[in-house]
Amino acid sequence: MLGKANIACPSILDYSILNDNDSMFNTPPTFAWYLSGLVFKWLKANGGVAAMDKINQQKAELLYGVIDNSDFYRNDVAKANRSRMNVPFQLADSALDKLFLEESFAAGLHALKGHRVVGGMRASIYNAMPLEGVKALTDFMVEFERRHG
Repeated sequence: MLGKANIACPSILDYSILNDNDSMFNTPPTFAWYLSGLVFKWLKANGGVAAMDKINQQKAELLYGVIDNSDFYRNDVAKANRSRMNVPFQLADSALDKLFLEESFAAGLHALKGHRVVGGMRASIYNAMPLEGVKALTDFMVEFERRHG
């Protein structure tokens, strides 16, 4: 590998440079690799990509179902363009946003505040978020709507 890097190879991937500089040119991101390995093992132990896809579909359907079947919540993203991982939504009355965030936080549902430019709420339901977490959020949303809708 040493001295045989393609001319188009970025210097960070040219092991000759690492060798010539006693590995001090730029240390490879070993911690990121380590964490990636842990995530890959976790994914494999939980059924792999196919299982994650199925669970992520269930989570998205559950959350979008509550939003779409409500006059209290709305999502302005066309169904064909919706993300399974980040679900933005707004309350019909934006004056309730602060109360929603306070009560959801008190209920153990954190980091729901929407983007600073768009506002509203955003639920990030990445792979590591269990279905039970999304169920807790949707239960909270239904109850919040019942009390404030």
